[in-house]
Amino acid sequence: MATHQVFNQVPPLAGHDAADDRALLDGIEREGAGWALEDVHALGRLAGTEQAQEWGRLADEHPPVLRTHDRYGHRIDEVEFHPAWHELMRTAVEHGLHGAPWADSRTGAHVARAAKFYTWRVDAGHGCPISMTYAAVPALRQSPELAARFEPLLARPVYDFGLREPAGKDGLLAGMSMTEKQGGSDVRANTTEAAPAADGTYRLRGHKWFTSAPMCDLFLTLAQAPGGLTCFLVPRVLPDGTLNPMRLMRLKDKLGNRSNASSEVEYEDAVAWRVGDEGRGVRTIIEMVNMTRLDCVIGAAAGMRQGVTTAAHHASHRKAFGAYLIDQPLMRNVLADLAIESEAATTLMLRLAGATDRSVRGDAAETAFKRLGLAVSKYWVCKRWPAHAAESLECLGGNGYVEESGMPRLFRESPLNSIWEGSGNVAALDVLRAMAKEPQTVEALFAEIDAAAGADARLDAAIGEVKASLADVATIELRARRVVERLALALQGSILVRYGHPAVADAFCATRFGGDWGHAFGTLPPGLDLAPIIDRATPKTG
Repeated sequence: MATHQVFNQVPPLAGHDAADDRALLDGIEREGAGWALEDVHALGRLAGTEQAQEWGRLADEHPPVLRTHDRYGHRIDEVEFHPAWHELMRTAVEHGLHGAPWADSRTGAHVARAAKFYTWRVDAGHGCPISMTYAAVPALRQSPELAARFEPLLARPVYDFGLREPAGKDGLLAGMSMTEKQGGSDVRANTTEAAPAADGTYRLRGHKWFTSAPMCDLFLTLAQAPGGLTCFLVPRVLPDGTLNPMRLMRLKDKLGNRSNASSEVEYEDAVAWRVGDEGRGVRTIIEMVNMTRLDCVIGAAAGMRQGVTTAAHHASHRKAFGAYLIDQPLMRNVLADLAIESEAATTLMLRLAGATDRSVRGDAAETAFKRLGLAVSKYWVCKRWPAHAAESLECLGGNGYVEESGMPRLFRESPLNSIWEGSGNVAALDVLRAMAKEPQTVEALFAEIDAAAGADARLDAAIGEVKASLADVATIELRARRVVERLALALQGSILVRYGHPAVADAFCATRFGGDWGHAFGTLPPGLDLAPIIDRATPKTG
């Protein structure tokens, strides 16, 4: 006889369109990529299938394996991946999430790509090589000959896995190799040496502490040349078909992002091509770093959306004390607060993607805004994700704490984007550096923030406060995190007041500026219109 019945359990969140997100769709239209809506929806429907979600689970539960040697003792330095990883990568590349926008002349191409990167959130790990391939192109353009040789293949929507000579492949992936064990973010302390060779190439000798996605075809890396720290392009396979002596020493055992291979690498006189001038390595590779920072913001916004939609789906189907959770006042408070944070991140992300698109097309004002706006946003949005992920998980109770829910994987992923491309202090200090050395970026940021002047008294007061806080130069480094936080909130508030749903904008200003808020999510004050906020976060399953 059966000893129990299964009831009051939540059905899987599947059969929905992950792009059915009003903040996303409105932003796509607003930022000039309305022509891409059909493609975004197609990818969203795929992301909502059980098949795609299973690919994400399998790729995470079967992490990559390093094979340094073959059975005969030959050095091969290969990384094996589960078949699910290849399905994820193939989907991402074929939908143009990698370098495709650089070959697309349509206005909004980078916005469309950002929207797809945000929508395809079934696994974060494979997003790393996708992001780096996207970001490599502007840095590579510092050397027109190399760009002409490799950029078309980095932009081609063909996933061609395997260690082969780059020019003979149908599509390429690019990685980044910057940090070393003694320096971390202090890349000027790097000790890897680059010796010029007679044929115009260089020979790299040294180590790298973090080289993500070592199965990529090309790597932008930093090394000390005779003229100082310089950027180089390192191929895994040389033009003659032999392996470049770039030795994979081990793969990192990480908190999250487990489907992605992150490695320690030793260069044993590896062949490299110089990118940009000697001694200008940081200035050259910063083009790549800024693009990956954009993806950090996109990824954090996507993670928040995944968290709140999962929580809202659970609350829509789970009963407690005689009523569905989503109908109970305190749970509605939590869900609405999570949704507000999510929409603020998504709306800001799309504004930055639009600025990126216009910057690529030569808009100087948007370039200045992006420089500071991106640094501010990278700090704040990525900082918000871990707390958001924890609260989203808690909405599922004990069911959220077990691996089968997918929420622990989301939680483990959440700290990464704040660490990658400069942890909190590095990001905050970068904001101060930009403000001091590039005053036009401050003007551009406040031009964007002040565009909402007069629309909300609470926002106006917050803008006045953040401007006043910049006057105390003597203590500004000590206060850097607080300054950046206030700048980010003012930017989010301005964008929401102008473009967001009125209920979302009102709740954001009441809590983030009005002071009527607690210290945890779910502390919204009475009197706010929560119904449309929660409805916008609740997925519509078929």
